[in-house]
Amino acid sequence: MDPNGARWRKSSRSSGNGGACVEVADNLSGVVGVRDSKDPAGPALMFTVASWRAFVIGVAGRA
Repeated sequence: MDPNGARWRKSSRSSGNGGACVEVADNLSGVVGVRDSKDPAGPALMFTVASWRAFVIGVAGRA
């Protein structure tokens, strides 16, 4: 999956000091992209929408 056209965003909980952050693109058809904010030209992981939703729900339940 080529993430061209992806609109990447950081979490609202990310610090502004250039720390270790991930960016998420949820505007792609059928997948959610995740990448390292320090390496925007590097590789991106692609997850199905269902897998990403399950991950987010799992993390939210542990917060």
